[in-house]
Amino acid sequence: MRRAMLAAGAGFGILLCLSVVPARKALSQMASSGATDQPVRPLPPGMKAPVADFRDVAPAAGLTAVTISGELDQTYVVENTGTGVAVLDYDNDGLPDIFLVQGDRLKPGPTPLTPHLYRNLGGLRFEDVTEKAGIGHTGWGQGVCAGDIDNDGHVDLFIGQWGHNVLLHNQGDGTFRDETRERGLYRSEPRWSTGCAFIDYDRDGYLDLVVANYIDFNAQETPRPRDSSGCNWKGIPVPCGPRGLKGETMTLYHNDGHGHFTDVTKQAGVETPREYYGFTVLTGDFDNDGWPDFYVTCDSTPSLFFHNKRNGTFEEMGLLSNLAVNEDGREQAGMGATAADYDGDGYLDIFKTNFSSDTNTLYRNLHDGTFADMTSAAGLANHTQYVKWGTAFLDFDNDGWKDLFIADGHVYPFVEQYKVGEEFKQPRQLFWNRGDGQFFDMSATGGPGITAKHSSRGIAVADFDNDGSMEIVAVNLFEPPSLLKNYGPRGSSLLIRAVTATGRDAVGARIAVTAQGRKQIDEVRSGGYHISQGDFRVHFGLGRETKADVSIRWPQGKSENYPGVSANQWIVVREGRGIVERHPFTAGGARREP
Repeated sequence: MRRAMLAAGAGFGILLCLSVVPARKALSQMASSGATDQPVRPLPPGMKAPVADFRDVAPAAGLTAVTISGELDQTYVVENTGTGVAVLDYDNDGLPDIFLVQGDRLKPGPTPLTPHLYRNLGGLRFEDVTEKAGIGHTGWGQGVCAGDIDNDGHVDLFIGQWGHNVLLHNQGDGTFRDETRERGLYRSEPRWSTGCAFIDYDRDGYLDLVVANYIDFNAQETPRPRDSSGCNWKGIPVPCGPRGLKGETMTLYHNDGHGHFTDVTKQAGVETPREYYGFTVLTGDFDNDGWPDFYVTCDSTPSLFFHNKRNGTFEEMGLLSNLAVNEDGREQAGMGATAADYDGDGYLDIFKTNFSSDTNTLYRNLHDGTFADMTSAAGLANHTQYVKWGTAFLDFDNDGWKDLFIADGHVYPFVEQYKVGEEFKQPRQLFWNRGDGQFFDMSATGGPGITAKHSSRGIAVADFDNDGSMEIVAVNLFEPPSLLKNYGPRGSSLLIRAVTATGRDAVGARIAVTAQGRKQIDEVRSGGYHISQGDFRVHFGLGRETKADVSIRWPQGKSENYPGVSANQWIVVREGRGIVERHPFTAGGARREP
């Protein structure tokens, strides 16, 4: 508790200082600690890292759509933030599909830009079905999340945008329809929304929606680079923001049971002062009480943690939980976030990415409602020169311990011209979980898909070819996406799709897998990564084990057990009915009939 109060005091001090910083200075800076890399930590004697060989297979897979985010000269901050990506099985054929959010142009282009929906054909091959699916221009897209809003068995999409958000309702026939107004999600005034997540916060069996908002932004009122009132970063004229621009609060929508939403932000305790720059929404039961909480990474302001009070309301506890700032009491420029039980103690931990000249942050769950910043102790205070965005805990070698992937990319395409030692396109990062609470940096040896340079933003993870190994799809600004597959050796694994009694993906379900006395946990999750959405199926590496005991705590509290489940398959478990489908892993990625 003393640590919590110290962090709280430091955080409030930061906010007070920010309030008196002259606006011009605030506009020209992004939050960073000025941190430098810690020495690379070698492996202990006798410990050997696995072989990782990530390769970008996107061109061969047919993923060719280019993501546009304004113009290369970057006049406004809205051009810097980029877009997200969603993984969803929209046609229920057992193969995860890809939805790429699209930005927009400030200057009129030859044709309207659209998001892109890619249907998975199996064998890591995709078909662009955007037009066929009835998806057109939506506006300036940012983040995306998925969830079945009306329990009809077909997953829907919500897109956070600069302007007006969009709800694409899955019609169940391969098409989507914009039903934003009909579903109560249209706002008459424009707003800049970023990340989002569906969450059944009141456990009534229907998915509610959390939306992060970034800046109360008006391009006409914002100084431009090289204007007399413009902004500078390291002596470079750059777009102004986020500091110095008007902050925002988050939004919570309640589902009435028919797929219609009502804004309950204020009465649910989610409304905050309009002084936060929200990005990624990360959900999880972080105190193991059976009720979902959520965390919001914030850019250049303290991050937010909303604890579920189990009565339809939340309490914001970012400072008291130590999740608002780092161990030095500093706010950071938070971007992406991911959750996992990285140390095997039965509680979900949080990893957050941050801007350059700063470390990322690993928060270890202390089981008492507070977290400890373990970044340096875990060997993760590296690569501070990069701007870090999408991130994921994933077990790339299937040894039963969650590893870490991070996508990087600068915000200024013109940064190389100024010779400040930074590049727009940057390599990715890969850290192997040693199983002892520490990570080993494999960024230089993880394969060409890791060392290749891009300016990436949102990422998502899924087993796209149903072979038991997780792939990573990454958005690259002004380029087609990357699809990273690991061709290194790996152990056995189990992939689990949990669906409710109504047949929708059981967002919020806690899944535990036990093999040889060791227990792993994870959850079915909407949102996360960096303003993105991953596969609803949950992956567990099992090493050399051939069987595992599975238990699921369903979103409304009931638990069910499934002993002796064979490894090397993906299964569908339906609440109240047990395992209803079993599919052995195949090298080609077999399709099933919907």
